[in-house]
Amino acid sequence: MKNKNYDHVQTDHGINGQYKTWFLDYASYVILERAVPAVEDGLKPVQRRILHSMKEMDDGRYNKVANIIGQTMQYHPHGDASIGDALVNMGQKDLLIDTQGNWGDVRTGDDAAAARYIEGRLSKFALEVLFNPKTTDWQLSYDGRKNEPVTLPVKFPLLLAHGAEGIAVGLATKVLPHNFCELCDASIKYLKGRKFDLYPDFLTGAMIDVTDYNEGRRGGKVKVRAHIEEFDKKTLLIKSVPFGTTTSGLIDSIVKANDQGKIKIKKVIDNTAAEVEIQVDLAPGISPDITIDALYKFTDCEVSVSPNTCVIIDNKPHFISVNELLRLSADKTKGLLEKELLIKLSELQEKWHYTSLEKIFFEEKIYKELEKRYETWDKVIEAIAKAFVPFSKNLRREITREDILKLTEKPVRRIYKLDIDELNAQIRNLEAEIKQVKHDIANLNDYAIAYFEGLLKKYGKGKERRSEIKVFEVIEAKHVAIANTRLFINRAEGFIGTSLKKDEFLVECSDLDDIIAFTKRGIMKVVKVQDKVFIGKDILYAAVFRKGDERTTYNMLYTDSDSGISFAKRFNVTGITRDKEYDLTKGGDKSKVQYFTANPNGEAEIVRVVLSPNCSARNKEFEFFFEELEIKSRSSIGNQVTKYPVRQVKFKEAGVATLGSIKLWFDDKFGRLNHDSKGIELGDFDAEDRILVINNDGTYEITDQELTQRFKPEDVMLVEKFDPERIITAVYLDNDKGQYNLKRFRIETTTLKTKFPFIKEGKGNLLEAVSTEDEPVLLVQQGKGTQARTSKFKVAQIVDVMGWKAIGAKLIDFNKSILMSWEVAEAAKQSQLF
Repeated sequence: MKNKNYDHVQTDHGINGQYKTWFLDYASYVILERAVPAVEDGLKPVQRRILHSMKEMDDGRYNKVANIIGQTMQYHPHGDASIGDALVNMGQKDLLIDTQGNWGDVRTGDDAAAARYIEGRLSKFALEVLFNPKTTDWQLSYDGRKNEPVTLPVKFPLLLAHGAEGIAVGLATKVLPHNFCELCDASIKYLKGRKFDLYPDFLTGAMIDVTDYNEGRRGGKVKVRAHIEEFDKKTLLIKSVPFGTTTSGLIDSIVKANDQGKIKIKKVIDNTAAEVEIQVDLAPGISPDITIDALYKFTDCEVSVSPNTCVIIDNKPHFISVNELLRLSADKTKGLLEKELLIKLSELQEKWHYTSLEKIFFEEKIYKELEKRYETWDKVIEAIAKAFVPFSKNLRREITREDILKLTEKPVRRIYKLDIDELNAQIRNLEAEIKQVKHDIANLNDYAIAYFEGLLKKYGKGKERRSEIKVFEVIEAKHVAIANTRLFINRAEGFIGTSLKKDEFLVECSDLDDIIAFTKRGIMKVVKVQDKVFIGKDILYAAVFRKGDERTTYNMLYTDSDSGISFAKRFNVTGITRDKEYDLTKGGDKSKVQYFTANPNGEAEIVRVVLSPNCSARNKEFEFFFEELEIKSRSSIGNQVTKYPVRQVKFKEAGVATLGSIKLWFDDKFGRLNHDSKGIELGDFDAEDRILVINNDGTYEITDQELTQRFKPEDVMLVEKFDPERIITAVYLDNDKGQYNLKRFRIETTTLKTKFPFIKEGKGNLLEAVSTEDEPVLLVQQGKGTQARTSKFKVAQIVDVMGWKAIGAKLIDFNKSILMSWEVAEAAKQSQLF
């Protein structure tokens, strides 16, 4: 534990004292010397020693990794394996080390080739920001033979760029990697006194939700999702892997989820080469949208990563935020830059002093003192020093004996005028440099900002963000779990369960579903799917229960055993307590349900009520209309139907839905349809109504109201209730001809959930504007600033309605500065049109 001060260690030479301190010594050593990076340079000791060794070996050429490991072992006393692993880990991050050969793949989990086969050298970036022997503090290596840096003078937030992970004794650290360009931008913003935000960026790409990142503090988390594309209705393609996972691990999690019945796939194939591609072939009849959600819910296609930013500050571990870590790094960089400037200023001033002495020495012929005969060498030095006295007032410091000795080492030669001019030019250049350095010191903040801007300009290309920042919708397991369980029912005995295979088959469901059941006695109960569960004898109806379902309506007619009166009621069941028995009757022990139905859209049928032939009622048989009843709560008694004993109730005629059409919204944040008033309101929908979706790639799609569908909100240009008679107006770029085309058409296809291209196919062709207004007015702005000019086109007068496959007519030539939009209909009526 060299050069470290452990304040907690007590001095006790007895065996008891050793037991008291041994574990603390060990814990301190692991924390400070192995697992947790230092705030000064963001490196663990093994990483620092590797980089120092590579700098010692650096000659511009690649070195065998085996040789780098051997060189590092002079400083690191923990074996070649730990050095090799740390070196490969740094090389894979593509920042400090230029690599050659097979260094492995973080996406697939493939290991690097043996150390004797692969090579590496320090990158230009590493050479610029990591090393400066003049600003480095040194210490003896573990065997006392060499000097090694205490920390490297790193002028960049390296820890945030690299990330770090380590498990010590009693604590752990997990700093997530961040984007190089964003770190430079954040440092610049901080130095300018502006607010900045930092979010992780992973080499494996994927999508991240940083809503709960909490600046990387303990307790925060980042959700990471793979990109999943629908290749066709039977095939999904996974195009990236989340941080911390590999393609093989991801495939294993998919196979496991399939074996557990949580998803249904035919096969999964790893096609990964230069880019990640895992092909998932779906089982027949399985929805790709639901499968995508299920992959996120039940496999490693979505993972949660918990940051824990712990670093060594002043020889102690501290838990801080990534924003605070960046501020510390920027301040440290600023301090190192100032230190370098002060060193440079001192060197320049020393060089100016000596060059000025050299000029005086030759220009004033002081060198001729060397030709005179003096008794001793000291007398010569004194004579030269005396000769400099008249000129000392023009110098910036006193002339020392060392200065004169250095001058006398120069060969005595004839000095031409050209030599003096050269010295004068050198002095002028040095004075200009000194002035600039003093200016930089006086304006250190601006100098540091320019330094980070220079790093960004030199090294930022190719280091753009890889992880796409998005907000993920919450996926509930029961909404995406496939029907992997067969449920059976024994109505007479009152049991429901998956193990009753000899009894009546009820439904295919998920093992995450709830089941709602009603008995002849009028008891309702909701239970989880189980092997076998008792509901109550004489089960009338059972089905999968959907919490919050306000449309499924139950029609019930029952006889109260205490009064003999029969009541009818209509009700919804939106929320319950699982496993609790609910009495839907007035409460008599022998009450009996005479009629019961469950209706998905509030249908209200007509029934025929047959009374007992022995009763005194004048009409022994009559019709009853459920539509005359209001839908009330399940606890309501209901409306009286008859006070006479009922023999039976017969179904007579199906009724129409009594519920109005349902409102539908499109959530443009997540690309989901919903009934929860989230996003854009699409209107009132009946069961047969359809939805029109138009995408910016020039395709349209007619789809139903299924809420599990997924749309890419960034691709959707228009979504609305579909009307086959409505005319669609579209303007698109014909990239091949360099022009914008205009077309108007009606949709003639009827196939659902299939994308149809309606613009000319070709590379670079894009939909620019689309409208379903009856009389749309297109605004076209050309030019910028004071040169901007806006034209208006009443497009219905320009082109006729054509077939949906037509190319359309030319509108205007292509220009990058053109902006298009639609004028609101009310304003258009008042416009003077071109």
